[in-house]
Amino acid sequence: MKTATKTLLALTAAAAFGGFAATGLNLMLEQPAQAAPTPAAAVPAAAALPTAVNGVPMPSLAPMLKRVLPAVVSVNTKQRVRVNTPFGDDPVFRRIFGIPAERIAQSLGSGVIVDAQRGLVLTNNHVVEDADEVQVTLADGRTLKAEFVGNDADTDIALMRIPAQHLTAIPVANSDQLQIGDFVVAIGNPFGVGQTVTSGIVSAVGRNNLPGAGYQNFIQTDASINPGNSGGALVNLNGELVGINTASFNPRGSMAGNIGLGFAIPANLATRIKDQLLNGGVVRRGTLGIDTQDVDARIAKGLGLAETRGAVVTRVYPGSAAGAAGLKVGDVVTAANGQAIDNAEALRNFQGLQAPDAKVALDLLRDGKPLQITSGLREAPKALDGAQLDARLTGASFAELPESLRRQGLAGVLVEKVERGSRAQQNYLQPGDVILTASTGDFSDLTGFRASLSRSSDQLVLQVLRNGRAYNVPMR
Repeated sequence: MKTATKTLLALTAAAAFGGFAATGLNLMLEQPAQAAPTPAAAVPAAAALPTAVNGVPMPSLAPMLKRVLPAVVSVNTKQRVRVNTPFGDDPVFRRIFGIPAERIAQSLGSGVIVDAQRGLVLTNNHVVEDADEVQVTLADGRTLKAEFVGNDADTDIALMRIPAQHLTAIPVANSDQLQIGDFVVAIGNPFGVGQTVTSGIVSAVGRNNLPGAGYQNFIQTDASINPGNSGGALVNLNGELVGINTASFNPRGSMAGNIGLGFAIPANLATRIKDQLLNGGVVRRGTLGIDTQDVDARIAKGLGLAETRGAVVTRVYPGSAAGAAGLKVGDVVTAANGQAIDNAEALRNFQGLQAPDAKVALDLLRDGKPLQITSGLREAPKALDGAQLDARLTGASFAELPESLRRQGLAGVLVEKVERGSRAQQNYLQPGDVILTASTGDFSDLTGFRASLSRSSDQLVLQVLRNGRAYNVPMR
């Protein structure tokens, strides 16, 4: 008890001194500099910070940071961007007005060395996405060209390799053990000013409702995370990696500054993605093989539910993991592995963060009564060849919608590629089209798209979203 009291006194004294020092510094900055009269005699300064309060050493993060800082790097990317003009590619126009065909766009971010022997660096996908060249600057000043290993846009993780000796890697903690209130430290390169450290606490765990992001399971912290911090380290007081800083939230925009809403990707999730990128370069995800929708007031009343919460199963696909486990249409999923499932998006998000061979415990309501079942998962398809679905789609390749688009309210599949001269192109499909529905049935993802096309039909009409407008496109 005495030790705890002494520690509390030391922290209180440190906080009071910090506030006093900050106030004094503000006064100095606000007042204009003035010439000071020459003192009659020089008096040596005797003031100094106390090393201890009541015999208790002053707390400091410095020893931990000395070990951790060499593992956090700055990431500089360059991308060649074509410069468009009103006259297109007219070389005479470009020469007369001195307009180059392309320009170099640069951006800054951060990264974390997680394997010193192999030179592996984790960062955010959005830091290095579409970059033509990536350079990494170490804490000791060395600048190295980075090799791109792989990425996963839906969790915003990218992996790079740097050819260097004498690197320092950061140890990785079990981020599942993080609790609200744990102290954390964010390290990165905000605004390109150089390596910077901020501190705070864990404000929340399991955040999954950020607009525009992909599969989400964020750690929320009030440690300052500003532009340039992306890809940097969130560490605990032992100097272990608990997260990859990825975003800050501010209704006025990121350039308005930090307001204490920072988000980081849990270290356990980042490590799973890293391991998959190293072993095959492709991230595999699990799926139950079901369609669901939110439980609204009408559905809750019809099913006799006490509250409007959960994801109600509307379809169980043949041969799916859910079918093998015994899920039925009308079941309401309320939790998965102990994690609350409030709506259909939460269940989809949960599945997307699981490995294909994972086992999940599902809490259900069936006929209004609680039930728990255990189900395996099966690998969600990454892409489907149109020729395998329907001859009229030959030459097109279909992929899952990016999660960022799904969080904008879209559902369906993406036309990833269309071969020139193919039947799909003759039917006016284009890369980037989003297939919303088909005359063969509704669907929300690739599994549903394949299932809807399994029913043969003489007429096939796709509803296509292109450049913000929806069209009905007949397939011939």
